[in-house]
Amino acid sequence: MKKNLIYLAGGAMLACGMAACQSSGTGLTFEHQGDSLTLVHVSAPGKYLLLPIQESCGESQVRVETGKADDVTMDIRLAQDSVEYYVPLELPQGGNATVSVRKTPAGAVCWDHIQLADTFDTGNTDYYRPVYHHTPLYGWMNDPNGMVYKDGEYHLYFQYNPYGSKWGNMHWGHSVSTDLMHWEHLKPAIARDTLGHIFSGSTVVDKAGTAGYGDSALVALYTSASDKHGQIQCMAYSTDNGRTFTKYEKNPVLTPFDGLKDFRDPKVFWYEPEKKWVMIVSADKEMRFYASHNLKDWEYMSAFGKGYGAQPNQFECPDFVQLPVDGDKNRKKWVMLVNINPGCMFGGSATEYFTGDFDGKEFTCDTKPEVAKWLDYGKDHYAAVCFSNTGERVISIPWMSNWQYANVTPIRQYRGADGLPRELSLYTKDGQTYVAANVVKEAAVLRKDTRTFDPVIRVKDEYEIGGIVPDNDGAYELEMDITPDAGGVAGFDLMNAKGETTKIYLDMKAGRLVMDRTGSGLTAFGDKSEPHAKETDDHRKTMSVNYRNDFALGTWAPLSLCEGKTYHLDVFVDKCSIEIFVDGGRIAMTNLVFPTAPYDILRFRAEGGEAKIENLKAYKLGL
Repeated sequence: MKKNLIYLAGGAMLACGMAACQSSGTGLTFEHQGDSLTLVHVSAPGKYLLLPIQESCGESQVRVETGKADDVTMDIRLAQDSVEYYVPLELPQGGNATVSVRKTPAGAVCWDHIQLADTFDTGNTDYYRPVYHHTPLYGWMNDPNGMVYKDGEYHLYFQYNPYGSKWGNMHWGHSVSTDLMHWEHLKPAIARDTLGHIFSGSTVVDKAGTAGYGDSALVALYTSASDKHGQIQCMAYSTDNGRTFTKYEKNPVLTPFDGLKDFRDPKVFWYEPEKKWVMIVSADKEMRFYASHNLKDWEYMSAFGKGYGAQPNQFECPDFVQLPVDGDKNRKKWVMLVNINPGCMFGGSATEYFTGDFDGKEFTCDTKPEVAKWLDYGKDHYAAVCFSNTGERVISIPWMSNWQYANVTPIRQYRGADGLPRELSLYTKDGQTYVAANVVKEAAVLRKDTRTFDPVIRVKDEYEIGGIVPDNDGAYELEMDITPDAGGVAGFDLMNAKGETTKIYLDMKAGRLVMDRTGSGLTAFGDKSEPHAKETDDHRKTMSVNYRNDFALGTWAPLSLCEGKTYHLDVFVDKCSIEIFVDGGRIAMTNLVFPTAPYDILRFRAEGGEAKIENLKAYKLGL
């Protein structure tokens, strides 16, 4: 990766905090008031402090003291025994500064390592950083949120902690792209404030200026979350194409009428038949609908969801879009995306959906409550939401992780990557309506080299191909058509010379597509998984294939979603992930893998008959 020096400017990161070293001589003086409080006095110019981090430590309370009412305390895991990495803390410019640090012993090693600096090196230091997937330059990332298209730019906002690679200090991080593949990293757009963490939400283009901030202003609705204020919905607006936001002076704009604790992640859209804004917001185990004409004053309309879908669950990160059925623009259905944690077939977090009708007030589902339909059948697809203002295209992006182990994946400089963008569509099968999630056409720009093979490969036992792509750095795409025997098993292994293997196969007897990562590389961190308290049974163990721990397992999808006897597979491999799209996204499956060397061997296998592989191509991918 190209070496970058990031200059952290602007106010978004100003209201942060810091700790210190042991002596002065570097422009830093430390005033230890026992183990409960240290004041760090900064007397030399510098854009920010480099803070040493140790992830196993508890959180220190760090704040830049300006004497203003909006000074914000940040939770930062300052190193006590050893330094694992550094994060930057922006300082006020042009004068002295004082930073207060609580809950860090006077004998902690952090005081010997804090430094003043003018730049922060974001050049990649992590082996598992993806080649072509979106990641933060450093720090923690989870849910994509606030995604919107405007003036030729896709804005990807996301849950972001700039002060460590574990969850905390939620800001809206910000990246922009013109093609959904090449992302430019910008400074955080909305920072944690005195109302709390900035949780997920949405952004709309207010074309008619209904909120009073001018035509085509960007208006963001998001959740502020804190123990003091609870989870409340707030608003901010931007008049500079989403670079900076001004928070509404009368926040919050919406609070739960029943004092509900879990009330978050508003998705707002324009409902043209009634010329009004509609908000769908998660409310524990249901979704609630509200209406507004100015994005500030909201009226409750209805609720949906209690008892629906996989159980037990908790609803989060909703989206609500309208799509044509089987491509017929005269016949449309509404799709409610519901991200749930727990409830995944294989444990933890996942994305399900419901289809039906919406009359401007209430949603009517067209399936029985017990029916669960999944947008993705992997274990690392969550918080999937869609861009606003993309016209007839509906494009979603998921966070590529699972809450069971997201904080302990074998990554240090950053944690969190997004899956490839997917275009959503509706198709019918056996009287049911389903969502297909296919990789966007823009992904073709990633193809740098192409390797073709014999038009037809017949596999009776094994057929091995070495050197999948030239100069293999772990980033490539495989495209093929597979025809298994009716009662057999056909598929392939992705392998490296160390024997680390991810198995992908079609089990025709069981009617399943399977991806088994039990031997894929690093998997032991799955022993540290944290099942959700609401996950009251062991279905994740019994429903998965070859379960060993909450990471080392196989996921599967029903082949009944597809048509015919030949299956088209499009497989995207990156440094730490595999995404499979079958028959145009009728099946999508997203899983993390952590091989210690790139998979460079492709071994086809067939059991119980012959398999035919046609139109096999391998593409080296890169930005």
